[in-house]
Amino acid sequence: MNDNKTASIEEIRAHFPALNRICNGFPVAYFDGPGGTQVPRSVVEAMNDYLFNHNANSHWAYPSSAETDEIILNSRRAFADFLNCSADEVAFGQNMTSLTFHLARALGRNFTSDDEIIVTELDHHANVDTWRSLEKERGVKIRVVPMDIESGTLEFGELENLLNSKTKLLAIGAASNAIGTMPDVKKACETARANNTLSFVDAVHYAAHSLIDVQDFGCDFLACSAYKFYGPHIGILFGRKEIMETIDFPKLRPAPNNSPERAETGTQSHESIAGAGATVEFLASLSNGETRREKLQNSFAAIHLRKMELFKTLWNNLGEINGVTLFGLNPEARRTPTIAFKVNDFEARTVTEKLAARGVFTSHGDFYASTVVEKLGLQNQGLVRAGIACYTNADEIERLIEGVRSLI
Repeated sequence: MNDNKTASIEEIRAHFPALNRICNGFPVAYFDGPGGTQVPRSVVEAMNDYLFNHNANSHWAYPSSAETDEIILNSRRAFADFLNCSADEVAFGQNMTSLTFHLARALGRNFTSDDEIIVTELDHHANVDTWRSLEKERGVKIRVVPMDIESGTLEFGELENLLNSKTKLLAIGAASNAIGTMPDVKKACETARANNTLSFVDAVHYAAHSLIDVQDFGCDFLACSAYKFYGPHIGILFGRKEIMETIDFPKLRPAPNNSPERAETGTQSHESIAGAGATVEFLASLSNGETRREKLQNSFAAIHLRKMELFKTLWNNLGEINGVTLFGLNPEARRTPTIAFKVNDFEARTVTEKLAARGVFTSHGDFYASTVVEKLGLQNQGLVRAGIACYTNADEIERLIEGVRSLI
């Protein structure tokens, strides 16, 4: 890598063994990143190293246990830089959904049938049904911020109308995993805080494209998943320490009571935690800077510009194909480089199968953002989704365009 720039696309691609895969004689082009990205070699090596050389349970007085504690702490520190928080505000769990259910159940212990929670129509249901579970468990009332079907954005004016003295929590996504919309999360959290309402941000899709800053967001909680940004299958939960240490988390009596371990139930996947920390290191290694946070900022900024240029090409060319309908905001808007579309009346699964035969891997369905797909009237046909990752190149964009064109 040149000392004065972010790693080139060729240098980045060299880190990903999966890019060597061949399907039906074609090199595979992975556009399925919004459902899970490919993994660089260094992340897998960190997981192997943990299992081969340090594998133990934590908090015991022998070397491999102490090494495990240090690896976990180092991963917390890495995510403290990734999220812009402190290491004792970073909890790990099986995935974002499990962590959110766990947090909802914990917070819900103090909620009553007089209380309200606000969710949105734009969100993945991991940030909707997790909170809706408290309707059944605690009698909490759920309020919903509607989505404007034409623009694919939230009707923000409704948020202020829904907030009241009974509102305990606002749950909002930082980016739609279905159509790429990026709501103004900072404004939403400010509005919630002014109402003495807690805020929870689903940053699973956002984290793959923009560097998170929980201080700037002003949120109380935030969750993301490492496998959406080149890591292993593990979830990460940020929680403000002063709040985390007051929450009545379901836990075993002898388990640690400090933040963040009080939010972590049972023995964790230590190898995944090691891999998640290595994922942050990988992303930081792609640019220069005085600190890890600065390196991350430079990497994300440069790679996002590169991805959006590719996205613009993809959007413009697919939009010119008769029979293709694009959904979401155009490339000039504040959004992620994730495109959702349909091709005539083909079922989305059929489109994905035909593209896969040409070595182009896209996703199909509702992606658990089922409310969005229902509002688009595509619950039977489904959406085709293609996401641009750090390893996507111009040739792969052209192959996707030609693949869609061949279907018409």
